[in-house]
Amino acid sequence: MSKAAKRLYLIPVLSKALDILELLQTENEPMSLEAIHRRSRVSKTTVYRVLKTFVHRGYLSRSSDGLYRIVSRPKKIRFGFAAQSAEMPFSVAVTESLSAATANAGIDLLVLDNRYDAATAIQNAEEFVRSKVDLVIEFQVEQEAAPVIADKISAAGIPLVAIDIPHPHATYFGVDNYRVGYEAGDLLARHAEQQWQGKAAWVLGLDLSEAGQLVQSRITGAFEAIKAKLPDVPIESFVRMDGRGMREKSRKLVGDFLARHPKEKGILIAAANDTSALGALDAVKEAKREKQVAIVGQDAIPEAIVEIRKKSSPMIGTISHEAGSYGAHLVHIGLALLNGTTVPPYNFAEHRLVTNTKELDD
Repeated sequence: MSKAAKRLYLIPVLSKALDILELLQTENEPMSLEAIHRRSRVSKTTVYRVLKTFVHRGYLSRSSDGLYRIVSRPKKIRFGFAAQSAEMPFSVAVTESLSAATANAGIDLLVLDNRYDAATAIQNAEEFVRSKVDLVIEFQVEQEAAPVIADKISAAGIPLVAIDIPHPHATYFGVDNYRVGYEAGDLLARHAEQQWQGKAAWVLGLDLSEAGQLVQSRITGAFEAIKAKLPDVPIESFVRMDGRGMREKSRKLVGDFLARHPKEKGILIAAANDTSALGALDAVKEAKREKQVAIVGQDAIPEAIVEIRKKSSPMIGTISHEAGSYGAHLVHIGLALLNGTTVPPYNFAEHRLVTNTKELDD
């Protein structure tokens, strides 16, 4: 590199790449690698790699006879992502993961916040249609809003990927809800075996009814695991409550239950998400009944992990849905759909059990 180039902070290989592109623009006709090499006076190896890069990025095309030509620059792909809520930690983690993955893939991302509200989610779907995005990734909790959203997006001819809650016309991505629920229930049952001689007075399920049957199967799975491991717990001791996945709602429900049953010990609580689990934890602490209750959540949000690490906490575990991996999976599914590749209707995210002791992990 010359001293003048260094002073200008030039990048030599980039300059050579632009020389090649400008040569093809000036000639305005197909050229062979050999001809470009001779005319540009750039090494053949560099010319080859530059041409391969330009073809990969869509600036050039290569015909069957090995000639390169300028092509119209393709429109950059744009995804629309409707995040569940900027106030829900798991939703924030998914948004961050998807933002990073789309940036790495050279995809534009339009992010809108559903605000945990059906009307807002529908409005956001309409905005995606107006914005003419190439693909929509929907993360919203209201099952009743799902067909409305899906119909608007389908009518516009836009592919749809739905996170956690199935939508008509959509490809599903999320955890295997029954399986993550079953593993949560299994952990609760093992706690009862080790700490309470296999006895439990009550089994509470903090549900998310508005999300529909698939998400509700987290609680179904938890109950089935507990029934299998603790067969002596009577069926009438299993109680489902609609915590809506919200902290304050869950705190009040569990607080009221504990007030109605002030003397009973051995209460297992399976929550549909960690936000709901933390609400139950608030109620347990307020009632000073930490030793009588065990709680397992879903999502592995940071506040839940901090709580689980406390040896004396009633919150003994959570199921990590590996939010950090969502972005890469969603980009892979989205690009496959846009390329016309057959994609399975249900695609499951990885999950992992997180507990407060190694003993319970074994």
